[in-house]
Amino acid sequence: MTDSPQMIFVNLPVRDLEASKAFFAALGYSFNPTFTNADAACMIISDSIFVMLLVERFFSQFTTKPISDARQQTEVITCLSATSRAEVDARVDKALQAGASEPQPARDYGFMYQRGFQDLDGHLWEIAHMDGAPG
Repeated sequence: MTDSPQMIFVNLPVRDLEASKAFFAALGYSFNPTFTNADAACMIISDSIFVMLLVERFFSQFTTKPISDARQQTEVITCLSATSRAEVDARVDKALQAGASEPQPARDYGFMYQRGFQDLDGHLWEIAHMDGAPG
């Protein structure tokens, strides 16, 4: 192990790369041009978290399994933290304004508040604010 922080690259298949880039740009995310081309876009979440948006044809080169249709099945839920409940609401509301849908209402567990959205390809995203620990 090294002292540098471990990085994560979440790879998601998308049907329309330009539409996906526009959607996530509307949410305030930027892209690393070094790792962005006609087949893929490297979306920057933080200094150590990235999402690789890969056109389905390109994504399929990395797996022998069929690609899930995230509009029909859940393949993963990606959860990002927020600093407050207001930030949770603001980020999800911004996603909804950019064309996302909200698959279920907000959930308040006392120690954690979360809301989610479904992006243009049906991928599920949760935004959560944790304030304490489960009771």
